[in-house]
Amino acid sequence: MNSIRFRNMQIDLIETFLDLMETRSFNRTAERLNVTQSTVSHRVNALEAAFNRKLFVRGKGGTVPTAAGFRLLDHAKALQSQWHEAARAVEAAGTYERAMRIGIQHDVAEMIAGPFLKAVRNELPGTSIYLEADYSNQMNRDLEAGDLDLAVLYTPHHLPDLHYERIGEISYILVGTGAATVSDVRVEDYIHTNYSPAFDRAHRLALPQFSAAAVATGRNLIVSELLSTLGGAAYVTRATAAELVGKGLVRTVADAPEITQTVHAATNVRSRHAHQHRKLIAVLSVLIAGTPSGAIASV
Repeated sequence: MNSIRFRNMQIDLIETFLDLMETRSFNRTAERLNVTQSTVSHRVNALEAAFNRKLFVRGKGGTVPTAAGFRLLDHAKALQSQWHEAARAVEAAGTYERAMRIGIQHDVAEMIAGPFLKAVRNELPGTSIYLEADYSNQMNRDLEAGDLDLAVLYTPHHLPDLHYERIGEISYILVGTGAATVSDVRVEDYIHTNYSPAFDRAHRLALPQFSAAAVATGRNLIVSELLSTLGGAAYVTRATAAELVGKGLVRTVADAPEITQTVHAATNVRSRHAHQHRKLIAVLSVLIAGTPSGAIASV
């Protein structure tokens, strides 16, 4: 392929290709990108013309990538990541030395977002920070796409371009509005908490009788609100448990096992040793260890 044509290729062609590799459907990709199906077709045709290779074959069974399509995949991911990095660098030019986008698991953000940003401002005054709370699945995808520089999450996907390291643990304990022991907890009043696949496995092993419940959620803040309004029993972070107990809304279920959730920091393999990343990960480790629910990782 002509190198000039390659350098001038629009990023929307790459992003359309990557989405189509995931959906294997021109219709679905058009819906997700909020464009028409003909636009998706034109972009794929333009990409195929630039490479002079067919990237997809459309048949009765759906859209299937060709060998050339599979070979392009890793390079397209790298191009997308580099484009987003370049866009953020240009956006922040003249104001800050660098810009970083950070995602944090909802329950962790609930506990440390304020202290974390305060520490970042002290440690990296020349860096602008965009912070968002999200779930692990989305953050893994955003990291791979280059939409995030760093993520604090519960569930690593161990993707080839990403680096994960354990930075601490969050403790969850069972509380209830009436139950003092596990035997007092009624299944019909139980709120099933699915904070992560690892948490769910530990919960099912510890309390299999509560695996099926009428109400389920994966956010500590929502569980706290449900306990306050509906009553019942559920696992919440140790910090939230102390708050609810202090208000007289719940009591701890004395004989219920504590469930710990490992917290990971994730970044692109190219930036895992970067100065700003190492500083941020060190700050995060200290903050998680200092929370009522946290325990520092042994590294």
